[in-house]
Amino acid sequence: MAFEIGSRRDNGDLQATVEAFKTVTTGSLGHLTDFGFVAGLQPLTRPAKAVGPAFTVRIPDLDATAVHYAMNLIQPGEVLVIDTCGERRRACWGGVVAHAAARVGVAGVIVDGPVTDWEEITVSGPPVWCWAGATSSITGRRLGLEGAVLTSIQVGGATTHPGDIVFADTDGVFIVPAEGAFELAEALAVREAREPVLKRRLDDGEKLADISGAAAAVEKMRAGQA
Repeated sequence: MAFEIGSRRDNGDLQATVEAFKTVTTGSLGHLTDFGFVAGLQPLTRPAKAVGPAFTVRIPDLDATAVHYAMNLIQPGEVLVIDTCGERRRACWGGVVAHAAARVGVAGVIVDGPVTDWEEITVSGPPVWCWAGATSSITGRRLGLEGAVLTSIQVGGATTHPGDIVFADTDGVFIVPAEGAFELAEALAVREAREPVLKRRLDDGEKLADISGAAAAVEKMRAGQA
């Protein structure tokens, strides 16, 4: 039996970075990279948005002790990220812990597994993203066997370190390393600022494939086949 307690990384003041990501969307980031995308998770309600430093938790199978313990350590504005070690039947997140998280000021919850008490956690708790948007009536137990908080974990194929930026919205979840995150958010804002211009050109009668270059690419391919 072992319980591991790590520590937060000193990433400096991340508030400006968090605020910058709140103004952009994961879909814009998904145009640029697959890296850091958390596969298989869906928000329980839509629209949904949560941005903040990751507070990481790992629980083994049915022992959810670490989730309760995390409520004593997590800080306002952080996003709880739970690695369930592949558990797909038992819910480690429900009404009581959601209430505790709301009282602490948790910005959001990412669970690589199912949840329970849907009405309670969607009405009174922080926004939740979970595996396949799934709920379950069977729950974890507080067995005190093992677990970890504030250590590196894996959720949906994405490695998550304490203090990484969790960037979650209606379309999905990305884990972004804190270093360089502010500049990335700024680049996404520049990209999104181009979209109204593109839509105006479409409204003026231009064709999408002509604007994007797809038409020229097809003509080039066809010419090469001749």
